[in-house]
Amino acid sequence: MAPRALAATLDTLSTSPADDAARGPARLLDVYRMLANVRQLDTSAVAWQRQGLIPGYAPMLGQEAAQVGAGFAVDKTRDFVFPSYREMGVAYTLGVNMVDYMSTHKAIWHGGLYDPVASHFAPFQAVVGGSVLHAVGWAHGQTLNGASLGGLGVGLAFLGDGASSQGDVHEAMNFAAILKAPVVFFVQNNGWAISVPTEQQVAGGSVAARAAGYGMPALRIDGNDVLAVLEATQRAVAHARAGLGPVVVEAMTYRRGPHSTSDDPGRYRTLDDEKIDGGEDPLRRFRSVLVEQGVADASFFDKSDADAQTRADEIRDGVVALESRPGSEMFDFVFQESTPTLGAQARQWREESEHV
Repeated sequence: MAPRALAATLDTLSTSPADDAARGPARLLDVYRMLANVRQLDTSAVAWQRQGLIPGYAPMLGQEAAQVGAGFAVDKTRDFVFPSYREMGVAYTLGVNMVDYMSTHKAIWHGGLYDPVASHFAPFQAVVGGSVLHAVGWAHGQTLNGASLGGLGVGLAFLGDGASSQGDVHEAMNFAAILKAPVVFFVQNNGWAISVPTEQQVAGGSVAARAAGYGMPALRIDGNDVLAVLEATQRAVAHARAGLGPVVVEAMTYRRGPHSTSDDPGRYRTLDDEKIDGGEDPLRRFRSVLVEQGVADASFFDKSDADAQTRADEIRDGVVALESRPGSEMFDFVFQESTPTLGAQARQWREESEHV
């Protein structure tokens, strides 16, 4: 795989709103703790699938900096995140209940049992590119309702380089630009659309470059540098919040594991390829930054990693305790008001399943 440039394609956004506290020791330590939590839970979830605890999972090994950095830039009181199926790290950073999140991977609920309204984290889904349309619709609603005190709420749509080739994403970006919707399209370019490398499915090799066609500014950043991601996302959010329209952020990272636990990456790349193309591990890279700045030492990292393991074990216990949901619920949340067809399906299901 050819090396990929990490320079910004457009740098027209306002200065980052980050203040000194954003890079202060306390914030930096919080960022590392979250990186450690996300890495441990992700590693554990793969193990749970191999053990038969959950039937499937989409690993995010190597993408921790992109997701945690973006998550720290979200204002959880007014912004809204629209994820795909691989944003566990964003969910964890936003404080979503991770047992409820994992309920979908245990196949007992669609999109997570957590409350999307309370968490400002929409149900995650496997429809490639589908949540991007939802983000634009929600963001346009912010403009219709008028700016709140301090600016608009911003929708953050998460997608991959593969999803960027979907027609839905074109429609979403086009409408967002026309409507000046306050939305940030956060693209995690992890090098692969399942088994197809980016250069074989993204014309020109850059998703950020497409933004110019919609009249949008874009930033192409090093997605393995958690602070670079945080600052770039803050800038993009500030631009959208000010009513200046949508922004594309392309975080160049690498999917170090399989596309999902049913995928065998050995069929399309080698372990040597992963080591060469994956670059420096995001956690190891940030550890070096903290050590060089004198912010943390070995004892801090040891405790953070141990605490992350404890939390992952607690989440595992919660996942094990999850029980199947009543089958009738599949009809309860389709429409605000039921339809005759849905009612007939519900009656037929009850007759066949509950014999009533």
